[in-house]
Amino acid sequence: MRIDIVSDTVCPWCYIGKKRLERALAQRPDLEVEIGWRPFQLNPDMPAEGADRAQYLAAKFGNSDRLKEMSQHLANMAAGEGIAVDMDRQKRIPNTLASHSVMRWAAEAGVQHRLAEILFRRYFTDGQDIGDHAILADAAAEAGMDRAQVLADLASGKDRDTVAAEDQLARDMGISGVPCFIIDRKYAVSGAQDPAMFLQVFDKVLAEET
Repeated sequence: MRIDIVSDTVCPWCYIGKKRLERALAQRPDLEVEIGWRPFQLNPDMPAEGADRAQYLAAKFGNSDRLKEMSQHLANMAAGEGIAVDMDRQKRIPNTLASHSVMRWAAEAGVQHRLAEILFRRYFTDGQDIGDHAILADAAAEAGMDRAQVLADLASGKDRDTVAAEDQLARDMGISGVPCFIIDRKYAVSGAQDPAMFLQVFDKVLAEET
């Protein structure tokens, strides 16, 4: 069974959705699954250097009380999935095109799902700027990739246009928010759904196959 995850590397609900998908898969241990990650930019107009997080969110969402409530709700939901989210450690919101490029190369190296977890952890738990090429190269090395090669490819802009085109393709397909899980190339599960929703779709696909 093929599962394509349309996601952004700075999307907290994508991180939560990943954990819930994994919980569902743990309940179907005999299911053979191939997982691929597809790019989507929540902030496609973000400058290449990123933006100050506090200023950006204040302009987008308004008063600090609302932001605090949103952050606390997110932290509580993440904690329920065993994720430690520390929004206060994040000082910048990056442009995610570079991180999606590294995710593309990770697929070629066979470590894409592992790298997704590493990037989410580094951003949401460690507060690192995953738009920074050195940090991306460190994350790639942690996943088992060649750090020097990743740095060189990032510096050259390798695959940036391809990744941007894939992001646009997702929008052309009608995807306006993430995560979106495309299962068996036929069924879409939108949002960080509970494991039960994934299990329903798994069972439907298996029933059709038999």
